[in-house]
Amino acid sequence: MADFMTETEHRSTGVSHIGAPGDRREGGDTGPGPLDGQEAAALLERTRALVDPELRAAVESLPGSMRRIARYHFGWEHADGTPAEGNAGKAIRPALVLAAAAALGGPAARAAAVRAAAAVELVHNFTLLHDDVMDRDPTRRHRPTAWTVFGDTDAILAGDALQALALRLLAEDPHPAAGRAAARLADCVVELCAGQHTDTDMERRAPDEVTLDEVLAMAEAKTGALLGCACALGALYAGAGPEEAAALDGFGRQAGLAFQLIDDVIGIWGDPRRTGKPAGADLAARKKSLPVVAALASGTPAAAELAVLYGKPYVSGDSEGIARTALAVEQAGGRDWAQAEAADRMARAMQELARAIPDPEAAGGLLALAEFVTRRSS
Repeated sequence: MADFMTETEHRSTGVSHIGAPGDRREGGDTGPGPLDGQEAAALLERTRALVDPELRAAVESLPGSMRRIARYHFGWEHADGTPAEGNAGKAIRPALVLAAAAALGGPAARAAAVRAAAAVELVHNFTLLHDDVMDRDPTRRHRPTAWTVFGDTDAILAGDALQALALRLLAEDPHPAAGRAAARLADCVVELCAGQHTDTDMERRAPDEVTLDEVLAMAEAKTGALLGCACALGALYAGAGPEEAAALDGFGRQAGLAFQLIDDVIGIWGDPRRTGKPAGADLAARKKSLPVVAALASGTPAAAELAVLYGKPYVSGDSEGIARTALAVEQAGGRDWAQAEAADRMARAMQELARAIPDPEAAGGLLALAEFVTRRSS
């Protein structure tokens, strides 16, 4: 269901600044520019300061067994229950809620949307807990995933509890938009689940049985849906009308697709020292990620080689096989296609944003966050 927050050096991924297709800075540095990067970092830091107390209060309301797993997952505790200064994630989704509310309704709307922002972050972490179990991912945020520590059953139940907390936060919120926000978030969860079902179904199919259109639709459901929902919830809390909320939803969805395209590139070429995952983890799992499916559909000799490689199960420790598979994806054009498609999706996102918020200055927070997640090197 989820989109993973991974890290890599640009030199490993070749991800370019997708806000301006083909724009590559000298030295291969495509991280956020100083101003945009600082603005996004400030927004994310402010979001954490506003949202974390709501998250902690919600988690504290859980029964002891669920509370312990949630605290561990968020990085607040070690496995033995002692306090930790862990990484709870970048808070992109709650930041989008608050930035959208502020863009359309000013500081008062942003302050009123904190509970909605926390609800979105709870849903995101519900998907992470479940995804880690389904994908058998051993690490997240540079430490063992919850299922490896507490077991499958407990990790799944903790995820279920986080989703329930999200809806309870909105159900108890006296804000006039809370009911519509709860319905929209519930619809988003259904879409996330449908996208995850499609993803797992595709993993059981042969490489040549999966189309690029199918994978793009799946990626929109798994990644774009929650980013779009986050923006739409911010719009609702600012008192925006249906057209503005729909446009911001479109902005988040398209930016989310751009994010997923880059994340898929990182999943193949990411540096394990920064991603916290083994090199070529997606290739080892034989994931039909966007660059892989694009490469398979290219009709090139490299595509034929890739199909043969993907048709065989991964042998643990076969780093040479992973390198060969990554090279086949690149030679078949998968990496170049993913970068070009990411640029196109970001251009569409900007068009949607301009429909909702014509004034670029008012949209500054949303622009900075979009720049951060799509131009990132982490």
